[in-house]
Amino acid sequence: MSSPLELPGDERQPSPYTGYTRVHWEAAADSLLRAAWRWATPGSALLDLPGRPSRSGVRSDGLEGYARTFLAAGFRVAGAGGKDPFGWLERYAAGLAAGTRTPGRDDAESWPLVLDHHVQGQPMVESASVALGLRLTRPWLWDRLEPGVQDRAEEWLRGALRHTPAPNNWYLFPFTVAGFLESVGRGDAETARARERALELLDSWYLGEGWYSDGDGRAFDHYNGWALHLYPVLDAHLDGDAARSERYGARLRAHLESFGLFFGGDGAPLHFGRSLTYRFAAGAAVALGAVTGHTPLSPGASRRIVSGALRYFLDRGASGREGLLSLGWHGPHEATLQPYSGPASPYWASKAFVSLLAPGDHPLWTDTEEPAPSEGPDRVVALPGPGLLVHSTRADGIVRLHNHGCDHVRPHEGEAGVEDDPLYDRQAYSTRSGPTSAVNTADNHLCVEVGGVQSARRRIRPLGAGQGDGWGWAASWHRPVFPQGAPMVPGLRVESVTVVRGRYELRVHRVAGAPDGARLRQTGWATGPEEPVTSALHPVHGWDSADEVRAPQGTAFTRWALVPRLTADDAGGSGVYAALATLTAEEDPEPLPRTLTEVSVTADGFEARWAADGARTRITFRPLTVELLP
Repeated sequence: MSSPLELPGDERQPSPYTGYTRVHWEAAADSLLRAAWRWATPGSALLDLPGRPSRSGVRSDGLEGYARTFLAAGFRVAGAGGKDPFGWLERYAAGLAAGTRTPGRDDAESWPLVLDHHVQGQPMVESASVALGLRLTRPWLWDRLEPGVQDRAEEWLRGALRHTPAPNNWYLFPFTVAGFLESVGRGDAETARARERALELLDSWYLGEGWYSDGDGRAFDHYNGWALHLYPVLDAHLDGDAARSERYGARLRAHLESFGLFFGGDGAPLHFGRSLTYRFAAGAAVALGAVTGHTPLSPGASRRIVSGALRYFLDRGASGREGLLSLGWHGPHEATLQPYSGPASPYWASKAFVSLLAPGDHPLWTDTEEPAPSEGPDRVVALPGPGLLVHSTRADGIVRLHNHGCDHVRPHEGEAGVEDDPLYDRQAYSTRSGPTSAVNTADNHLCVEVGGVQSARRRIRPLGAGQGDGWGWAASWHRPVFPQGAPMVPGLRVESVTVVRGRYELRVHRVAGAPDGARLRQTGWATGPEEPVTSALHPVHGWDSADEVRAPQGTAFTRWALVPRLTADDAGGSGVYAALATLTAEEDPEPLPRTLTEVSVTADGFEARWAADGARTRITFRPLTVELLP
């Protein structure tokens, strides 16, 4: 599907992989803005895009349309040194004046007030985008406003400093508002405290290897790039603060060491975590690293990643027939969304246009595109901090993530009361497949079935991760919980290890304390007729039968899917269960039954030989050790 946006023809000499240059990025920004502004109110304060409203309501959604598109306009105009051929800033200046005239009033233009996150939270998110847009365009917008409009805007923005954010990346919204106010000479003790508090929390959430948890729990996803790294590093860059830039820039550099691998050979980001409707915002951290110099990636590889992600979505219909970004992944997709998503939510994708802060003569734009990390030799990256294992295969460009440490359970929540979250609780995710919906059979999941009720995986406790030459592993344990009011099973515990070599995934589980008559079910990757990929799941030890289960609601990649499944019929007590899984786009892949030989299993261990080279994988659960032996 071609994009309805008005883009120039491909430039394959400088950009042999994507055909996109800086000119394409400017044109994409202008086209997205042009489409969105057709839905502005007469006074330009709200952009009421068509679609189902978010839980915050239509007025908040209209502010979201203004604020998030302002980000794209801000990067576009600031990157062009103030040149604004389509007069975007005049519209945003008029909207700012109209929206802040009588905040909270129920009329055609007034912005909602910024209140506590549990009362009326969404405007706090949007206040950061308004503040960042104003900061980026200060000489051409803010400095030309009447003093009264400036005062009204400040008063509205200060709502973010005086109310309580959500206990996660939201603390960076008042941080960003305060940064703008200080940059225009309106700082005080209130702005200083907002910035100090955000950085205190950010430091407490840092686990190393460039990864932050999104709050006090164990949520690791794309918010690392488009929020937790973006705001502090960009703030320090705009401030010219060398010390802060080095501190938080070093973390961004470490993050990109692994995150650069999170994009497939087709440009797709890993389909993992919430807010995936922000789509090519996933490339924002890569672009920011190139702009600030805090990156291990070459300029050519950085452009390949960010332009690849932009083109991936535009070519697959993300902007729809009218040029508006839809709520979904490729196109509209309800299961990808969260209740806070409204018609303008996808425009957080505007963060990717931070790339335009690199001028036309910057190496990000002048160097020839180079392969992305996933297009080089097969790679495996183990991340013990977040408990993730990532591996890519050059033959098909697929990147796969194995989750042994990320969940979306907050510290104060009990496990049994937390709803199923397919975007966090599955064992594996990829750039070519998405999870099945919560009402279909769960893909990439091990469940214990007791009395006909299947368990869920909620809080995930990492046990370690590591890598060697061409292989890697990650391990975790969880306590199976039973929804629908079913009782917990005392002492029930599942310890899980994933070992990867090339496209092969060895999944080994030690189940302890299962009641008599319990069943186990292990599922693999969900695939369908609309994606030319193959999913296979082979029983190695402990399983009684294999079949396929239909997922009629499909995934973000296919309208209808099949999920391979293994079943152990009488799994009472304790035991070790092993399976071999694969997701590949290779033609005629080697059948999985020929992959492993000489399988040996004990009560606390597993060992098998790889047929291709004779190497042996040995897993011992107590104490946990994972080895690849010659």
